[in-house]
Amino acid sequence: MAIDINFPPSEENNNEELHLSLFTTSSHPQPNIQLEEQPQPQPQPQPKRYKPNPFDFRYIPLDTPNPSSLLVEYDFLKLPQPQPYTPSLQENHSLVPPLQQNNDMHEKELLPSTCNLSSQKPNPKDQDQEKGPSGLRPRKKLVRARRKIKTDTIALPYPWATSKRATVQSLEYLLSNNIVSISGVVKCKSCNEKYEIQFDLKEKFKEVATFIIEERDNMHDRAPKSWDKCVLPTCNRCRKENSLEPVLNNVKKKTINWLFLLLGQMIGCCNINYLKYFCKHTKNHRTGAKDRLIYVTYLVLCKQLCPNGPFDP
Repeated sequence: MAIDINFPPSEENNNEELHLSLFTTSSHPQPNIQLEEQPQPQPQPQPKRYKPNPFDFRYIPLDTPNPSSLLVEYDFLKLPQPQPYTPSLQENHSLVPPLQQNNDMHEKELLPSTCNLSSQKPNPKDQDQEKGPSGLRPRKKLVRARRKIKTDTIALPYPWATSKRATVQSLEYLLSNNIVSISGVVKCKSCNEKYEIQFDLKEKFKEVATFIIEERDNMHDRAPKSWDKCVLPTCNRCRKENSLEPVLNNVKKKTINWLFLLLGQMIGCCNINYLKYFCKHTKNHRTGAKDRLIYVTYLVLCKQLCPNGPFDP
């Protein structure tokens, strides 16, 4: 059986409760509590991820209990050492000289036993040469062989020539020494006969000099066609016209018969090298066309024969 006891509310009880609530509030004031702000944690940087370097080699000692399965343990001290080569008796060493081996710390070059370095004498040329700062022998200087200097004087190739190259005697000297004819060797182009012919000195020189005096103004410092493509004499054997030519093949330049070519008007048969040789040793300009060199050669030879004549080139 449940008993429900309810006390009716009274004024005293209400006053006591009010008095107690005021007393507690006045005697014990509530403290003013201020909460301090806690610092917020800063985000820490994330550690970088480790990326393995394919070329990074780690040292793994051989004493580790569980080495990697890919690592193979080797004992380098127990590896087989290379054995020195010992030739067998069956091999043929007849062509190879015996060798001697030095038992030094480092291997040296093997030399044949027949090579005795102590018996070889030092080269005196190597001792005379001074060594450079690096200890090496200096490079030898190359010395070109000098050409032999050709002298202007030569032996007299002909009685009407002088001891100078490409120079002939004057007309007065030749006539005073009774040299009235000039000879030379010619060859026929048709019958291949080789023989000697002669030209009269006075007659032929007068013919050439007259032609130069009359036609020089029309030449314009160049040889006419009659000099460039000269008309050759007639052969005395086969009677073929325009067939005799002077022999100039395999002839030294210093032995060319210039006066014979002038009197026969056959200077055009010379090649350009012969003409340049003549202009070089007579101190004339030697570069130019062949007809210009032929013109200069005619005038210079006429000037040598007649120094006082109107033959200045």
